[in-house]
Amino acid sequence: MDPHSQFCHNPACSARGVIGQGNIRIFSRRERRYQCTTCDQTFTVTKDTPFYRLHKTAELMVLVLTLLCHGCPVQAIVAAFGLDERTVAAWQTRSGHHCQRVHEQVVQQEQVDVQHVQADELWVKMVGQRVWMAMALAVPSRLWLGGVISAKRDLVLITALVQMVRACACSLAILVCGRLGQLCNGLPAGVPNPTRTGRRGSPRLVLEKGLPLGQVIKRHAKRRVMSVTRRVVRGTAESIRAVLIATGGGNDINTAYIERLNATFRASMVALVRRGRALLHKEAGLTAGMYLVGCAYNFVWYHESLRAVAPAGASHKWQERIPAMAAGLTDHRWTMFELFSYQVPLPPWVAPKRRGRQATVNLSLATFKPLVRRNELLCSILVILHGSTSHRSHDRHSVSLLNSHSLLEYPRLNGVLGYGGELDV
Repeated sequence: MDPHSQFCHNPACSARGVIGQGNIRIFSRRERRYQCTTCDQTFTVTKDTPFYRLHKTAELMVLVLTLLCHGCPVQAIVAAFGLDERTVAAWQTRSGHHCQRVHEQVVQQEQVDVQHVQADELWVKMVGQRVWMAMALAVPSRLWLGGVISAKRDLVLITALVQMVRACACSLAILVCGRLGQLCNGLPAGVPNPTRTGRRGSPRLVLEKGLPLGQVIKRHAKRRVMSVTRRVVRGTAESIRAVLIATGGGNDINTAYIERLNATFRASMVALVRRGRALLHKEAGLTAGMYLVGCAYNFVWYHESLRAVAPAGASHKWQERIPAMAAGLTDHRWTMFELFSYQVPLPPWVAPKRRGRQATVNLSLATFKPLVRRNELLCSILVILHGSTSHRSHDRHSVSLLNSHSLLEYPRLNGVLGYGGELDV
């Protein structure tokens, strides 16, 4: 247990999500719990992970999710491990939501030099409906940039996909689309690149200047490709060809890499097969499965086209790499257990804004004093400190006796308190 690599998971703590401040200590090694010294809250090592409050072993869950990532049907897992089908579905949903947070934390930070991006969509058959799943890929690093699911293939779908690409990229040189390119005429009004003019209202969203945009249209007949049309939507053919050659994406406009990624997803997700009985009922399950396979593709699976020559003196000829290593997001290959154990830190705590006007009159401060014994008389004295609104008046201690008798009946007590029951400050 290493408390220096942990952070507080309490949303109400002022030190939440911050690592290395020294506010985390080991609370119990037997229960594997930490404690935050700022808010005194304790938490387990599996907090905010799919292993949190897991009734089965973590090794079994990792094994089941690994089989799901490689296209194993749920019924086969149920028959092999004796699990309930709802348990397997819950594990997949929980791990998918976790992988979505990991993708947003690691990939969508505007730090990937994507250069050449290919985007395409594929239709998914569900129970009673058919939805579209659009995805994007960075060609030089083969990094999966994310996906969007929508019931219609319209401008909303491609706008959400381009927004996701913009969240990942620090620079973009070319964008190549498939059938989504037919909606490129509406892109200048939907790409999230705000142009701020200082005027009131939301800024206008326009397309970046000098961004080439190409499209590939394939016409099918009887499940065969009859013709391929390449179209330059924006820019010139020479500029697009120069970027393609520089990034190793070929000589002509193509969508070969994103189509190969679509085939990988169809082979890894049972719900994406063209003809099958394992159809999904809700889009939430499809989104969870997409992020589960996408994170495994980025951080766990080696890509043969990304391997590099091993350094001199190494025992092997090639050095295998994953897309996240090629993009500079990590320096090693993650394991499935490491992927599911990754804890996404909470956003930094921001002090609540004080609202309303500041009080001009000091609030009354009540102080209780112990019982006073004078001539066998017990009196409870309540001293109230008054704040005056006038700068000319003097602050005084007004003393009230909580007694059923009047002060005039006890002259000796009046002598102790002072004339009129008041004490000068």
